[in-house]
Amino acid sequence: MNIDQYQLKSGLELLSYEFISEGSKGLITKCIQFTLVNRQGVYNLAFGDKDFATGGIDDKVVSNNGDSEKVLATVVGAVFAFLDQHPGAWIFAAGSTFSRTRLYQMGIAKYYNEISHELEIYGQIKDTWHPFEKHKEYQAFVARLKTS
Repeated sequence: MNIDQYQLKSGLELLSYEFISEGSKGLITKCIQFTLVNRQGVYNLAFGDKDFATGGIDDKVVSNNGDSEKVLATVVGAVFAFLDQHPGAWIFAAGSTFSRTRLYQMGIAKYYNEISHELEIYGQIKDTWHPFEKHKEYQAFVARLKTS
């Protein structure tokens, strides 16, 4: 993607990342965490503002810092960095609310032509996974690097 990204700071084994969002609301620390959820190599992607009280991620806060494109590009950069180190992994992503999931879907759709060359992406409708298509409503997403 040819969109400016924030510099990522990664944790051990590239399972966690932090970056600073710079915008109209000031400097906001964002976190991305990949957590193994099953033995088949599926990792949950958690994303949100850093909760300094707990050290965790607040995935419900709405920052509205005016830099959503750059934040989205940074999250995609973290996905590719993670998959570079874990090439067989699947990444599962669903928003903490319906509107967040819709926001993720719009981001995937917007950059689908660029990222689909490297990623297989599926969306969940009810209990079934389907190859991602623009203009369909999904409840969750999974993606992995394409295999040759």
